[in-house]
Amino acid sequence: MKRQIELRLEPRLAFDQEHIETRLKEKSSFKPGQLFSYRLIKRSLDARKKPVYLLRFIVFVDQEPEIVQFNPGYKQVNDAKKVIIAGSGPAGLFAALKLIENGIKPIIIERGKDVRSRRKDLAAISRLGIVNPNSNYCFGEGGAGTYSDGKLYTRSKKKGNVLEILQRMVYFGAPEDILIDSHPHIGTNKLPDMISAIRKTILKAGGEIHFNQHVVDIEIINNRITSFISHTGQQFKGDSFILATGHSASDIYYLLHRKNIALEQKPFAMGVRIEHPQTLIDRIQYHCDLRDEFLPPSSYTLVNQVNKRGVYSFCMCPGGVIAPCATAQNEIVTNGWSPSKRNNPFANSGIVVTVNENDTLAFKKEGPLAGLAFRSAIEHQAWKAGGSNQFAPAQRLMDFIKGKLSKNLPESSYRPGISPVELKEILPEFIVEAIQKSLLTWGKRMPGFLSNNAVLIAVESRTSSPVRIPRDTESLAHIEIKNLYPAGEGAGYAGGIISAAIDGERCALQIAEKINKQSFK
Repeated sequence: MKRQIELRLEPRLAFDQEHIETRLKEKSSFKPGQLFSYRLIKRSLDARKKPVYLLRFIVFVDQEPEIVQFNPGYKQVNDAKKVIIAGSGPAGLFAALKLIENGIKPIIIERGKDVRSRRKDLAAISRLGIVNPNSNYCFGEGGAGTYSDGKLYTRSKKKGNVLEILQRMVYFGAPEDILIDSHPHIGTNKLPDMISAIRKTILKAGGEIHFNQHVVDIEIINNRITSFISHTGQQFKGDSFILATGHSASDIYYLLHRKNIALEQKPFAMGVRIEHPQTLIDRIQYHCDLRDEFLPPSSYTLVNQVNKRGVYSFCMCPGGVIAPCATAQNEIVTNGWSPSKRNNPFANSGIVVTVNENDTLAFKKEGPLAGLAFRSAIEHQAWKAGGSNQFAPAQRLMDFIKGKLSKNLPESSYRPGISPVELKEILPEFIVEAIQKSLLTWGKRMPGFLSNNAVLIAVESRTSSPVRIPRDTESLAHIEIKNLYPAGEGAGYAGGIISAAIDGERCALQIAEKINKQSFK
C-alpha cells in the first residue's frame, strides 16, 4: 500500500527520524512484520503563530518503495546541426542541455569568464570598486544567479516542469533538499560547482562553450540570422540562434534596435535594498527572543499598493549579503545573496516600486528603450551621489521616512561601503513616496520592522528587464526574425533562475521540433 501522509511538527521534532517513523506508522495502519518505508516529498514552515513544520511523506506499507531516478539522455552531438546560444545563464545552459538530449549541437558564446575566473573580478568590485564590464556579478558563466544567491522559488509552474529543472540541478550536484523545500535555495557557495558540472557535460557531449566572446554584431540575410559576430571578429554560424543574454546586457538591446529588430518597452521595478540585523527579523517573524536552533534564519514577503502602484519585497536574503552588481564603472546597482547556511548577521531584501511607461516619458525619444534609459540615469545618479568608486548612497530607515539626512550609518554587509545621502536626491518622487508609505504600513504588521538600525541602500534596479523582445506565442521565435529565439530574463519572459531555465528549455524544444521536421522532408 502506498499513501501520502502529512505531519505537523514543532521544529525540534521535524528532524527527529525516530519520532517521524513512529508517527507515520501510527497514521498508516502499519502492522508488525510488514515492510515499511517512507520518503519526504515536501517541507514547509508555518511561522504565522508558533512556528511548525508541515511535512508531507509518501509511505509504503507491505510493498517495496518506488525508486525515483533522473537520468537525462545526453547524446553525442559532435557532428549534429548547430544552434548558437548567446549567454550562459540558466536560460542558455538549460537550453543547451535540452538541445543535446534532442541530438543537436549547442555552441554557447559568453561575454564573461568561466565561473571560477569570475571570482577575481567580483573581489575587485568589492574591495577596490573596479568594475570589469564583461565579468562581474551579472556577466559570466552561470549568469547573474550564480553569485547572487540561487533562490529557486517560482510561480511559473504552468509554463514548464519545475520538478524536472530541480531534478536536473540535483543531477549536477545541487543538494537534494531543493526537491522537498517549499522555497528551495542552493546558496552562492554551492552554485559554482553545479555550473562547472553542467559545462563539463556539454563539452563531453560535443557541445562548445566560448568564453570572453562578446556579441557586437548580428548578420541578417533575407530576414534570417546567419551569424552572431563577437568583438574578436569571430563569426558563429548555426541553424538557429538563442539570445539569452540577461536583463543587464543593455548593449544587446541597443544592437537589436540599430538592426531594426522589433523591441517593446515593458514595466519593471526599481527601489532600494533594505538591511536589518537578522536577529531582529527572527524576533519579528518567529515571535520569540531567540531563534530555535531547528529553525532557519527567517524571511519575509511584503506587498502593498500605493496610488494603484505595486510595492513589494524582492529577492529577500536571510543571513545574506548586499552585493555590488554594477556592469559599468559609473553606476551603482545592488542585489542580495545568501550562502547555503544563511549564517551572515544581516537580512536584506529589495523593496521596489513598479515603473510604467508613463514614468519614463522624459526618455520617450529612446523609443522602446525609454525604460532602459530611465534605469541607467538613476544608476548613474546613485554613482555620483555615492562619491567614491562603488560606494552606495544609503539612509537609515526612520531618517528616510522622516526625510532627513542620516548623521551616520549602521554597519552593513555591502562592500565597498556606503555613504550618507538623502535618497530623494536619487530616486524619483513617486518611488520615494511609495516606499515611505509602504514601510509605515508594513511596520504596523511587523512590530520592530521600523528600526533606525535598518538601512536603505540605493539602488535596486535589476529586478527584471525594462525591454521585451517580442516573439510568436507558439513557435517562441521572434515575430520577424524566424530563427531568432529570445529567451529568459533579458528577453522579458522570465523572472528568476527556474523560470529562465524553463524558458530556455522551451525554446530548445521548439528548435528541435523544427529541425527534426526539416530532417524528415
